Amino acid sequence: MGGGHVDSSNFAASRRKALTGQSGWAGLVHNRRVFATARAICAGYNQGVFSGVLAMTSFDNRMGDAVADPSKKGWLTAILELGAWAGVLMTGYLADKLSRKYTIVLAVIVFCIGVIVQTSAFAPSSIFGGRFITGLGVGSLSMAVPLYNAEIAPPEVRGSLVALQQLAITFGIMVSFWIDFGTNYIGGTGSGQHEAAWRIPLALQLVPALILGVGILFMPFSPRWLVNQGRDDEALTVLSNARRLPPDSDLVQIEFLEIRAQYLFEKETSEIKFPQYQDGSFSSNFKLGLYDYFSLITDRTLLYRVAVGTLTMFFQQWTGINAILYYAPSIFQSLGLTGNALSLLATGVVGIVLFLATIPAVLYVDKLGRKPVLVSGAFLMAACHIIIAILTGLFEDSWGSHVAAGWVACVFVWIFAIGKALATAGVGDSSTRILYHFSLLQGPCAWILVAEIWPLSVRGKGLSIAASSNWMNNFIVGQVTPTMLTHLRFGTFVFFGVFSFLGGVFILFFVPETKGLTLEEMDEVFGASQNLAVADQERQEAIFGRLGLLNETKLHDVKSDEESGKHE
Repeated sequence: MGGGHVDSSNFAASRRKALTGQSGWAGLVHNRRVFATARAICAGYNQGVFSGVLAMTSFDNRMGDAVADPSKKGWLTAILELGAWAGVLMTGYLADKLSRKYTIVLAVIVFCIGVIVQTSAFAPSSIFGGRFITGLGVGSLSMAVPLYNAEIAPPEVRGSLVALQQLAITFGIMVSFWIDFGTNYIGGTGSGQHEAAWRIPLALQLVPALILGVGILFMPFSPRWLVNQGRDDEALTVLSNARRLPPDSDLVQIEFLEIRAQYLFEKETSEIKFPQYQDGSFSSNFKLGLYDYFSLITDRTLLYRVAVGTLTMFFQQWTGINAILYYAPSIFQSLGLTGNALSLLATGVVGIVLFLATIPAVLYVDKLGRKPVLVSGAFLMAACHIIIAILTGLFEDSWGSHVAAGWVACVFVWIFAIGKALATAGVGDSSTRILYHFSLLQGPCAWILVAEIWPLSVRGKGLSIAASSNWMNNFIVGQVTPTMLTHLRFGTFVFFGVFSFLGGVFILFFVPETKGLTLEEMDEVFGASQNLAVADQERQEAIFGRLGLLNETKLHDVKSDEESGKHE
């Protein structure tokens, strides 16, 4: 398995580890990644808040059949995911053109415009338009912020940063559920309820967004983006400030040269594959991206990886993960919990269970591996769905006489949240090498898997397809769930239960375990005949050698040459 090759980063990585300070959570606190947490809380709060708003009497009275009609209700919820799908597709170009930093600022502005439109809405059209605009910002932030984090955070804290983000997301969901529960009492829970009951929780989406938008203005540009723009001196300064070390220190120099190596690798890969499109024009750049996407379906082994990535995201959504979050109060009401207050209270418990279950999940997923966590989460969710379906099928017309059965069904919804925590767990420190090359978006376990399966030369394109699969299926699930609950009733839980089980089977039998595998081993696992990753690694080793990252003598020679050039 690639025994003829050396790991070109062995010296650089071991030397860097020997020089680094605190790692893990202690290092995370030291580096003050507050804006990353703000983004994650923003994402979680946005994901959870609308489910409670939909159940409020004053919102229903204001929006009429947009809530009463199951089909329109689905669109009202899911249009945000449609906007996010569009936003995530735009972000790759914007992040390269405007910088990661200013893309985040732009996305926050778009997000805030959408929130303001929703908060001031007096008709369904404003909610539809506002949620779509908000979705554009959500999708863009879901790519841009983790990408920025991955490129500026010191390697020893990247894994913990992803874990922190996942915890912050579930914290945001939990907070949104309980804010909905509290504001539901403004003016009473009946016909006299004040519209502030739903306008306030919607408006509060602005708080973490503004913290992120203002905070990022005081942060530096991504050193990776600066290197790609030819602004090497600025990139070195950013790394130096982040490490609080002089620019000529070994640690800063190693990290700078590693970034240079990745930039040169991508540049040389493009030159080798498409020498005719290197003039830098818009037309050439467009064709470069197009041909890279074509390679993902024309090469058999890459097509296999595309199938693994897109189907993993497909099954993740069709387990009903987000259906529960989007429509939890409605689901609890269908299980016999009468009254908005009681259903919102039960929804708040979902948030608490989800948050608490995420803590051990993010701590141990890296030790257990990707497949055991994904499979166990899927099977647990399948079991919960089937049990809820059985109870609903037996007692849905007589919950008043079978209160205990209704509460048992609610308990299994809460247990379902544990399965969701497993299926969307964060990662440990071994994610460092993945985060170095590309972001993991929101840090779930499925995202670890789909980020690890690609050769370096097509990782960005492959992950973008997986991201679009995630958002599009998220949109469809959000759109059809109200109609399913109305017409299929308990069959809705059977449907999601079957897909949860099929998702677990798919991961179990068709997806390889990627934990700890090298690029060469990944090729063998996916049956590559052209040794794509091996060729990538050989080219990267040559670049590492030129930059002096293979041994300490060469590293100091390179530093001496650079310093001599500065004095001339």
